[in-house]
Amino acid sequence: MPIAKVGDINLYYEVHGKGEPLVLIMGYAQRGGQGAELRDKLAGKYRVIVPDNRGTGRSDKPEIPYTTKMMAGDIAGLLDALGIGTANVLGYSMGGMIAQEFALNYPGRLDNLILGATHCGGTQTVRNPEWTAFLFNPENAKLPVEDMARAMIPWIWKKEFVKNNPDAVERFVAVTCEYPAPPQTFVSQVNVAMTHDTYDRLPDIKSPVLIIAGMEDLMIPHENSKILADRIPNAELAIIENAGHGLFISDPTGKVSETVLDFLRRHSKAHAKN
Repeated sequence: MPIAKVGDINLYYEVHGKGEPLVLIMGYAQRGGQGAELRDKLAGKYRVIVPDNRGTGRSDKPEIPYTTKMMAGDIAGLLDALGIGTANVLGYSMGGMIAQEFALNYPGRLDNLILGATHCGGTQTVRNPEWTAFLFNPENAKLPVEDMARAMIPWIWKKEFVKNNPDAVERFVAVTCEYPAPPQTFVSQVNVAMTHDTYDRLPDIKSPVLIIAGMEDLMIPHENSKILADRIPNAELAIIENAGHGLFISDPTGKVSETVLDFLRRHSKAHAKN
């Protein structure tokens, strides 16, 4: 089982494919396996490194408040353990917040940055009050793992997607239940989302950046991605029509993976040399 000693924790990770390294960082209470569909599409061109974030999956779960800076340090430590100097980084949802801190704290280790369905935090964040109420509902912590996974589905995907892609939905539930995050993880990682704030520092990101959002995202409204694009110099923005927050969990049309691969192709080291 691939485990890297990173600071004070053991971090589980998987590596798929060959080529330039690409780190895929998943979101709130999600382990790396939640991004398997996108991972497999990207692994045809890149060496995709997928960690289980601290608190999830087969990684250690220290019972302390987490921060995006702390978790960005986990990614840097994982690259150290793998002997990788620089990498492309793709962060989804909370993973996008971690990726922002990685870009700001380790600029010399970043090749290209992809931010998916995420926000800058702080007072500039556009929030959906209904999602916030759901997120902080104490009754959710009492639900069995499968029930909680199914309760998340209407927030992740549109009704049309759920109806037309039952296999993707059941895969999400199965992966969630395989290595369920303990209640403490939800507490620890809520601190990540609530303390994250990069708004004032975003102009310091100098690497090529792609920002992707679903137009119908109920968790993190797509207006947040426009804020990121306005603040980061020369960032590219892609808004995917008819897509919700789960566009990085399941991408049946291939629109997300195609957008990511096109961006990386145009900004890859190999392309830059030609």
